[in-house]
Amino acid sequence: MGTSKKVTNLKLYKVGIVTLSDKGSQGLRQDESGALIKELLSSEKYEVVSQTILPDEEIQLKELLIDWCSSCDLILTTGGTGLGVRDITPEATLAVAEKMVPGISEGMRMLSLQKTPFAMLGRGVAVVRKQTLIINLPGSPRGVKENLEFLFPILPHALDILTDWKTEH
Repeated sequence: MGTSKKVTNLKLYKVGIVTLSDKGSQGLRQDESGALIKELLSSEKYEVVSQTILPDEEIQLKELLIDWCSSCDLILTTGGTGLGVRDITPEATLAVAEKMVPGISEGMRMLSLQKTPFAMLGRGVAVVRKQTLIINLPGSPRGVKENLEFLFPILPHALDILTDWKTEH
């Protein structure tokens, strides 16, 4: 028998983590940010059901997001949100979006602007596809930690509403 998590009156949210990195996908760079996301999500609220590293290829990311939306409540991406030629994460995310959630990305940029003016260059977005919330996090471990901790208070409420676990809001 497998292990089970004891959860009382809480929904266990299924999470997918995608790291976008050409070097990481080739095994030339360790995926610190994806590993950190998984570590930060270790609680009775979240279960990481899928995790991968992709090259910065828009078509591959779009296909993966569409596929994972059938099994994940939340998909967190890390990397590919800057101004680099191969930074395609926001474009791929927007291409599969059914609804925008601008307050999440605006809030993350406001938080990051308190630390560095370079946050203005971040292009990450937050969207909904079907009943899945997709959020683009920065690529750096520090940016991942700060932004994900900032989001923790609102994620359960957003996911409860999105997945019909809680209909009152």
